[in-house]
Amino acid sequence: MGDLTVRGGIGSTVEAEITVKRSRFLCRLIRIETEDAARAAIDSARKEHWGARHHCSALVIGPNGTPDQVRRSNDDGEPSGTAGRPMLEALSGRGIIDAVAVVTRYFGGTLLGAGGLVRAYSDAVLSTIDRAQSLGMLVERERRELFTLTLPHAEAGRIEAELRQRGVLVLGTDYGQSALLHISDDDAERLTEIVAHVTAGSAGLQSVGREWVDVEPA
Repeated sequence: MGDLTVRGGIGSTVEAEITVKRSRFLCRLIRIETEDAARAAIDSARKEHWGARHHCSALVIGPNGTPDQVRRSNDDGEPSGTAGRPMLEALSGRGIIDAVAVVTRYFGGTLLGAGGLVRAYSDAVLSTIDRAQSLGMLVERERRELFTLTLPHAEAGRIEAELRQRGVLVLGTDYGQSALLHISDDDAERLTEIVAHVTAGSAGLQSVGREWVDVEPA
């Protein structure tokens, strides 16, 4: 499985909660693209759950295996290495990128010890990722070649539907004097053949470069 993130664009959120010895661990996984957005998400959790002791966090921005990927974690008052780091490892272990995990802890009166905290914070993030997966809220991020296809308005809906039926990723449509479909596929030769078939050779693809896009998990 490749790099995964939360479906629905920037700000999309999935939440889950676990309880360990009466301590509540509320996790939210939020799609972001900047550290400023991550800080805003953490501040939002802090304001919403102002009575909680800790709001620990971990974030990954950028594709795995690249030198400019950003990885951060924060224990927010928990013993060093017992919260942020295991949360970050949970994200990385599942291939989650372009996201911040924030775990808010309401203390239940029983000390968990270092090992217990590591497991609890890790499990809170993993439970949220599992919930996102069960809800169909995870998508893969792939760097693909993008194309545009110019069509008459009257044909755009039919052709878009036929492209989708053949597994072509349709990113959106702009409507002006003509309809401009933004599409992508991991096989440019195959895509050219599909477009030629569904348009009866009446429209050609225009390459517009490469970009990171959301695709359905394999």
